[in-house]
Amino acid sequence: MVRYIERWQRVCGRHHRWQLDAGVDHGLENLDLRESPEVTQAQRRWAGVERRARRAGVEPAEVFGLARAVVCRWWEQALGWGEERIWPARLHRLAGGDAGPRFWWWHAVARDVVVFPEVVAVADALVDPAMEELAWADSGREQIRPPPADGAFCRELGVRVGRPWLGPVVAVDYDGPLVAGWLGAVIRGRRGVGDPDGRGQNPWWVSRERQPVSTGAQLRRMAEREDGTISWRKAVPDADRGRLERLLDEAVQVLGDVHVHDGRPVAEASRNMLRFLAKGSEILDRALLEVARAALEAGVPPQFVGEWGKIPFDFVEELARRRPGQTTD
Repeated sequence: MVRYIERWQRVCGRHHRWQLDAGVDHGLENLDLRESPEVTQAQRRWAGVERRARRAGVEPAEVFGLARAVVCRWWEQALGWGEERIWPARLHRLAGGDAGPRFWWWHAVARDVVVFPEVVAVADALVDPAMEELAWADSGREQIRPPPADGAFCRELGVRVGRPWLGPVVAVDYDGPLVAGWLGAVIRGRRGVGDPDGRGQNPWWVSRERQPVSTGAQLRRMAEREDGTISWRKAVPDADRGRLERLLDEAVQVLGDVHVHDGRPVAEASRNMLRFLAKGSEILDRALLEVARAALEAGVPPQFVGEWGKIPFDFVEELARRRPGQTTD
């Protein structure tokens, strides 16, 4: 992982720029922060977080690493959060006003910039002794119980990152670096309970599987998908893949029966060809709608589904309202 201090040294308050990773081949050197002053403000706020971390006997690098892992996990989940408004607006501003058809590219390249204010806010919360007390109270103290979805700790954390609705969402993310990592270690430490591998006693330790995926790795995956190295068959769940493959196979079979020069009268040949093409087009349309529905259920914003599939937006909205398995008219 890049040394934590290098991350906010990339924020140039004088020129309102964020310096991007030089070693990642994405063609950009920096991002304009003039429309996102909260990023520069977060850099200034970090100095206080760093001091509080050291007073608590914690390395600021560890605090930053954990907070970044927590918030980057939220970033990946946020596409399915209907209440989330802050990050999409910030991402589009950093992309020059509209990420448009390059949404996923910007989603990877600008991630660390977009989430930086929330990373600092979470880091600040996690070094606050009052927040640890809330977590301890939510756990039942000496009476063991799972953290409640409406617990005071997660509710206050949501408020601190400007999202009062977020508490119940993150409270049930039981395998994430916040609940399974920091919260679990804090509570075990309070109760004097050991951990099988020993590392779980350190609330600031982030396991490898909970580390955020790097920007470079995300861009490489995107490139692999674009050149066909990762096919759609690997990305679509088994049940959906089987249904789509049947639809596509049926379309190929129908269209394969079209013969232009078969010696029959032109009118008859034309009629048969048009019927076959119409049937094949109908099947392909069904496959398109199945893929669009799967994308919507996975949390892809409707405007992008419509743009990528060339589907009218009002129809995409109608499709998003339908329950899984409900047929189209």
